[in-house]
Amino acid sequence: MTKKSIRRIIRERVVQILYALEYNRDAREALVGGLLSDLSTTKDIEFAQNLVSKCLLYQQEADWYIEKRLANWELERIAILDKIVMRLGIIEMLYFADIPPKVTINECIDLGKEFGTADSGKFINGILNKILVDLTEEGKLSKAGRGLIDSSEKQ
Repeated sequence: MTKKSIRRIIRERVVQILYALEYNRDAREALVGGLLSDLSTTKDIEFAQNLVSKCLLYQQEADWYIEKRLANWELERIAILDKIVMRLGIIEMLYFADIPPKVTINECIDLGKEFGTADSGKFINGILNKILVDLTEEGKLSKAGRGLIDSSEKQ
């Protein structure tokens, strides 16, 4: 068994926080404080809190991208955990310049497999790859640094 990276652990906890907040928005402070309490570095805590905040702040934007890419399906019919994982992926692609889109998509596929249904990984992969192409074509990806984005690559 391979050891999970700290970023993977943080993403898992963020998914758990966002899932709980779907049912009780008033518990944000307690959830974030409780599930992130054992993170040891300021950098990790800030990444986690930033990811939660941006996922909540830009949820409608992420849902718009998902809905745009659904074929013969309605957003409300998607499993809530799949939706949360895809939102997280879209937010990372749009608002976290230091994370390569392929890393984000691979992490989301694994989160989907861990938290979702048997088909979640494939579904999440398909939708996020289409959204990555859209974001690239629209010039909305703001990635900086070596290996973060290959603009000649199309899915």
